[in-house]
Amino acid sequence: MYEVIDRAAFDEADWPAGAPKAAAQSGTRLALVGGFLPRRCGIATFTTDIHDSLKRAAPDLAVDIYAMTPATDAIAFDPETCSTITEGEAESFADAARRIEASGADVIWLQHEFGLFGGLAGDMIFELVDRISAPLIVTLHTVLADPDADQMRVMQRLIASASKLVVMSECSRLLLRTLYAADDEQIVVIPHGVPDRPFGRTQMFKAPAGLVGRDVVMTFGLLSPGKGIEAAIAALPAVIADCPDILYCIVGATHPNLLAREGEAYRERLQDQAKALGVEAHIKWIDAFLETDALLDLIEAADIYVTPYTGAGQSTSGTLAYAMALGKAVVSTPYVHATELLADGHGILVPFGDSPAIAREIVALLSDRERLGAMQRRAYQRGRQMIWSALAARLVALIDATKVNPWASPIPARVGIDGLLRICDDTGILQHSVHDIPDRAHGYCVDDNARALMLTHRLGKEAEPHRSRLTSIFAAFVEASWNEDSGQFRNFMDYRRNWLEDSGSEDSCGRTLWALGATAREGRSASTRLWAGRLFIRAAPSMSAFRSPRAIAFAMLGADYLLAVDEENAPAMTMLQQGTDRLLALYEQASTPDWHWFEPVLAYDNGRIPEALIRAGIRLRRADATQCGLDTLRWLNTAQIAPAGHFRPVGSDSFGRHHELPRPFDQQPVEAWAAIDAASAAYDLTGDAIWLTHAQRAYRWFSGANDRGLAVGDPHSGTCRDGINRRGLNLNEGAESVLAYQHASCALRALTAKIH
Repeated sequence: MYEVIDRAAFDEADWPAGAPKAAAQSGTRLALVGGFLPRRCGIATFTTDIHDSLKRAAPDLAVDIYAMTPATDAIAFDPETCSTITEGEAESFADAARRIEASGADVIWLQHEFGLFGGLAGDMIFELVDRISAPLIVTLHTVLADPDADQMRVMQRLIASASKLVVMSECSRLLLRTLYAADDEQIVVIPHGVPDRPFGRTQMFKAPAGLVGRDVVMTFGLLSPGKGIEAAIAALPAVIADCPDILYCIVGATHPNLLAREGEAYRERLQDQAKALGVEAHIKWIDAFLETDALLDLIEAADIYVTPYTGAGQSTSGTLAYAMALGKAVVSTPYVHATELLADGHGILVPFGDSPAIAREIVALLSDRERLGAMQRRAYQRGRQMIWSALAARLVALIDATKVNPWASPIPARVGIDGLLRICDDTGILQHSVHDIPDRAHGYCVDDNARALMLTHRLGKEAEPHRSRLTSIFAAFVEASWNEDSGQFRNFMDYRRNWLEDSGSEDSCGRTLWALGATAREGRSASTRLWAGRLFIRAAPSMSAFRSPRAIAFAMLGADYLLAVDEENAPAMTMLQQGTDRLLALYEQASTPDWHWFEPVLAYDNGRIPEALIRAGIRLRRADATQCGLDTLRWLNTAQIAPAGHFRPVGSDSFGRHHELPRPFDQQPVEAWAAIDAASAAYDLTGDAIWLTHAQRAYRWFSGANDRGLAVGDPHSGTCRDGINRRGLNLNEGAESVLAYQHASCALRALTAKIH
């Protein structure tokens, strides 16, 4: 009656001789985040199986365990666990992120389920995700077809954060693409892994379980209302009428979350239902969370497995995968995972909540043993595709494909300017691009045109014959931006040349003063230098209202340039002295023994502040300024070097977060330029060539020595992407980014010439 398929037997603890060994990239380290045994849940079993299969498939792969634990339940995890993360405790997630970063993990693999982490729809997980720099793989154990607002928000953030999304069904892939707008190249379908055991041993395992002589129907998993067990119990009277030897085994402890809320009230309601129907003698309750081997032994004793789940959205069912892998005939409601796995006669689907249909199908199978055996064999054969040894090479290949290898091309002697010319017209330099197409909808700003004006003085022969025309265009924009009535520079202009404001931001005004000072010193013609110096003097009083330390720093840098050609320039000297005093006062107020900075936050263009203090200290012969500038720059440099040694600029996710070390994304080109200019100032102060090393590290960020191993700048055209996000490149090529790359190239070339 039962066929035993002859298969090369092996101990589950050993890797099968015929299975391919996967070779992870040398030195790869994986941070595996999720539930882990001995926690009692399906995610814990799954993540533990992932860990074990990876270690067998790729012994050289270092796998660090970060185990989720409930706040109310102290679980004794294996000593191999690197860290536990307590559900709902933000600092616990942040601490795990710090440990992951310190470990130098190459890839993070997160097992996601909405109820695992705490917060609204599990959004506490972002206390970890937002702090990690390595590429993220997310296994989505649930992909809802009808998410609520919080679930949708969480999913969209995960999709934006993940390099790869692993799902276990084609339906989940389709939902990710259509409902959640995930990119197809992100999504990887890998079936739920299952253990590998021989087929046809049902009778062998009935005896130890005390089930000899019974036709065993089984449901297993943590007990909760969504499992639909009420429908299966309601089917029993009709089954018993035709199959009096039937025994329905309901295996599993009550779900811990349900147990915490209402104790065993749900189980008691099911037992009351069975008594009311007179079928209690045909039900065996096994109220336990069984170890894997004991659970598999019990499943082997079943003839039919039933999954009467109540909702169609169940995208993954580990219990269903286990039952098929052990060769059980399956009767199931048509939830997503069941619909795919049981297609083509590999099981039987019945409508949700349809107890008569469940009864009919169970009776039909038990009444036709040949059909029952054939369905069991088909289920087992489909399960062969899901055994861990068959999946392990795919898992390792996914890790290797996701891992980033920072690299950098040689530092070019020159970079082209086609990318710069592309976004310039007769009015100025356009702010934004959609990929490499200039975006006229956002017009122009003085921020960019001021920096573009500075660049025209610094470009080499590659700028000819364009330099004179570009200088005139950018200078005219800056001139037009000055608003005599407000005593400040305007910033934004639309494409029709209409100013959109009377006064720009402090930072835009500060940058314009910086550019005017640089032009007064570096301008290619005497008339341009004279114009810049005079406009600087007219605008200098605006600095007195600045509160932003960056705006103050920009203006100080402009003043230092002007003083290099006019040592007696009183407005510039006043600006430099007052700015120095104000920055030092800000440092005194904001710094702590662990926070060597001018504000309680790290923000944008950070390197400009220590650069300005170093330059001012040199000019004014003030040791307090140079020392503060050097100390804060060293602190900033330390914060901007990744454990792997490459440059990692302060990400925009860090903005506004008090006394928190930088979050890694989004990374912007302007930070690399600022780091190079600050290193140049530090070299001028100290004469230490180590600052060239720091500058080169920052510059190589443009060419691939970064957290995604991707070239941001293109030396041939001189264009530059808008930065690096969690997924990879921001493909737009806006003015700020192109200018930052061009300026950084000029700055590194100048610093190298000083030293060599």
